[in-house]
Amino acid sequence: MSRPGADTPIETRWEGRFITVKQQGTWEYVSRSRGIHAAVILAIDEADDGRHVILVEQYRVPLKVRCLELPAGLVGDETVGEASEIAAARELEEETGYRADHWRTVGEFYSSPGMVSESFTLLVATELTRVGDGGGVEGEDIAVHRVPLAGIEEFIAAKRAEGCGVDVRVALLLADGLLAG
Repeated sequence: MSRPGADTPIETRWEGRFITVKQQGTWEYVSRSRGIHAAVILAIDEADDGRHVILVEQYRVPLKVRCLELPAGLVGDETVGEASEIAAARELEEETGYRADHWRTVGEFYSSPGMVSESFTLLVATELTRVGDGGGVEGEDIAVHRVPLAGIEEFIAAKRAEGCGVDVRVALLLADGLLAG
């Protein structure tokens, strides 16, 4: 498809509470409604038993399977102008039961830029303390996994063998192995 001209109007085809379907020329795409975006958290737990990453697993309606993911949540869905760091801290505790004493913002990224305009801010959370069970808010049914980084490839392979979907952001954790060949 060719790029639409700058003056080509953007038409809203459908709008819901969280997403909007748009068309500009021949391009059809989805965006987040109301300017909301996401915060994605790479939570690293360093303890006497080594470095671990905190992952979540939950059922995803579009995939019709449970999906292995980094903890994440929407920014600004409840509070207009909410900072990504505030949403990330809330979501980390809600989903995983962990709080982080140290946060580092990596930057803004795009999930599937040929189809979705949604962006997410990637944050690294360290110096974790377990303060609850996690599991998300009512109806989310989130399973929390504390996975040794040294065994991440095997863990992901085992989850795939169970039929679990794997969010593309989890590939961040496989980078060393992927780059090594």
